[in-house]
Amino acid sequence: EWGLRTGKILSHVAVFDSVKLDRLILMTDAAMVMYPTLEEKIAMINNTIPVCQALEIEDPKAAAVCAVEVLNPSMQPRGQFKGIPVDGPLALDNALNEDAARHKGIKSPVAGHADVLLMPNIECGNIMWKTLVYMARCEIAGVLMGAAAPVVITSRSDAPETKLNSIALALLIAGNKDKK
Repeated sequence: EWGLRTGKILSHVAVFDSVKLDRLILMTDAAMVMYPTLEEKIAMINNTIPVCQALEIEDPKAAAVCAVEVLNPSMQPRGQFKGIPVDGPLALDNALNEDAARHKGIKSPVAGHADVLLMPNIECGNIMWKTLVYMARCEIAGVLMGAAAPVVITSRSDAPETKLNSIALALLIAGNKDKK
């Protein structure tokens, strides 16, 4: 009704800042896509690219996060998606920590250096979001991507700072899109 639909998948992209990491981390999806297919996961990763660009994350890398890092026919395989290197399945520690990846013998440009975490489903994404907010006390923001403009959707229980961060992130992404 408002001209926001583009025909692309709509997916939630979160950005969090942790004192434990030396970079911002993006995560998809904590609020929109329930049980994504491989095609939807590709679209979700593609939806993170404008966010990375707006945040000036050069050469972003994405990790398909799973409980284990061994290939399983029911989990998505390692490989490249369009525009962003993706590796997985990677356990969370191997995606974010180079020492953990090295200890497990994982050799990948993504392992230990992931900027984007592709969650396997909405439950994992939502639990991760709540863990980052309530237990790790991370600064966090979230937007819905795939529409004509970023859309701010927040939880009723989100802190005012998270709501403000989300609005600021949406403005940053929209402003970066206008520059191109």
